Amino acid sequence: MAYEKKYKERVLAYLEAGHTQAETAAIFGVGTTTIKGWKKRQASGEGLEAKKRRYTPRKIDLEKLRAYVTANPDAYEREMAAEFGCARSAIQKALKRLGITRKKRR
Repeated sequence: MAYEKKYKERVLAYLEAGHTQAETAAIFGVGTTTIKGWKKRQASGEGLEAKKRRYTPRKIDLEKLRAYVTANPDAYEREMAAEFGCARSAIQKALKRLGITRKKRR
C-alpha cells in the first residue's frame, strides 16, 4: 500500500517539530522503519512520490508453450520445465493462465 505524498509530508513535518520517531509512529500508525526510509529519501532528493513498480517479464513465452503442448500432449511438467529452462511451478502457473489442464485419462 502506498501512502499519499501529503501524508508523508505531514508525518515528516510532525517529526521535524521535535517529536521522537516512536511518538510519530504511534500517532500516525506507521512503522519507525518506514519513517526512517521517508527521511532518507527526502534527504537524498528522491522525493516522496510513490515508487513506480517494476515490471518483471515472464520467462515463459505462452504461445511457444501452447505450441509445445499441442506437439507433445503427453509431456510431463518436468519435461516442459527442462525444455523452457524454468521451474515446474512456473510451468503450472503458465498452463493455468492458458487454461490448459494437465489431467490425464487412464
